Amino acid sequence: MLKKKEKYVVAVVGATGAVGNEMITILEERVFPIEEIRLFATERSEGKRLKFKGDDIAVETLGEKSFEGIDIALFSAGADMSEIWAPVAAKSGCIVVDNSGQWRMHHDVPLVVPEVNPECLKWHKGIIANPNCSTIQLVVALKPIHDAVRIKRVVVTTFQSVSGTGKKAMDELLRQTTDFLNSKEIKSDVYPHQIAFNVLPHIDKFLENGYTKEEMKMVNETQKIMNDNSIKVTATTVRVPVFRGHSESLNIETEKKITAAEVRSVLSNVSGIVVFDDPGENEYPLPIDAAGKDAVYVGRIREDESVERGINVWIVADNLRKGAALNAIQIIEKLIY
Repeated sequence: MLKKKEKYVVAVVGATGAVGNEMITILEERVFPIEEIRLFATERSEGKRLKFKGDDIAVETLGEKSFEGIDIALFSAGADMSEIWAPVAAKSGCIVVDNSGQWRMHHDVPLVVPEVNPECLKWHKGIIANPNCSTIQLVVALKPIHDAVRIKRVVVTTFQSVSGTGKKAMDELLRQTTDFLNSKEIKSDVYPHQIAFNVLPHIDKFLENGYTKEEMKMVNETQKIMNDNSIKVTATTVRVPVFRGHSESLNIETEKKITAAEVRSVLSNVSGIVVFDDPGENEYPLPIDAAGKDAVYVGRIREDESVERGINVWIVADNLRKGAALNAIQIIEKLIY
């Protein structure tokens, strides 16, 4: 367990990536009690300097003794790095919050969204998993509805920005857009098809059942976080030409009837959710509105007229913040406050 202190030594592993950079920014914004920050990345980034509270911090590479004296390590360096180094960090007495998919479905590793299942932090053994970006915003919206009327089934279609893939994907979208507008040849390196002015119903690898890994992550992680395998989830995940911010269309079937007005009321009283729902004024959540914000935005709330107890909901969140960096930092805030 994390020993309570006035200030903590914090490491960010994968500091030069999009999520790592966001972690550093949010730690500073939220005035997390830091005695010292250590930044780690791959060898090609060694010696690079990143800003934190006005200071230039040198990026280091990982070694067997890197985590000695570190209290908390925020990992966002990919599953391969987490598989190797998260146990090393935990063995050194460090609390690890891992943003990769490596530990999420391990039975002895809690998978946590602080607004949904903070009680699971009590049984961590040194490693805590940060859920998939698309799952985090989904369960934040689902939990209050589930508590009110119990959810039987969710059909979710995502519209995920390219930042979910990383900086190279963002660069590819920008380059393809520029080339398209200048009538140049479109080249695709990150994605199997052109992403500019296009949508790809394909995120991560395809599995034998015809779903992608991203889709099955949403199914399995939702049930684990909600601690209820009776909730049936089916997902279609789509990559769209948006730089930042994931959107999701939810069709929710509940055990008890709940009206659209009641859903608005329930969600309006939940910390971390902003209900933005006035179709008459063309007000509904957009990725450009959510970018840089902490909340999950909910709108287009309406009853599904094709079933007796159904609700349709549209949700948007910044995938780099609430979908990754912010959620990880909210986890460690729960541990220290």
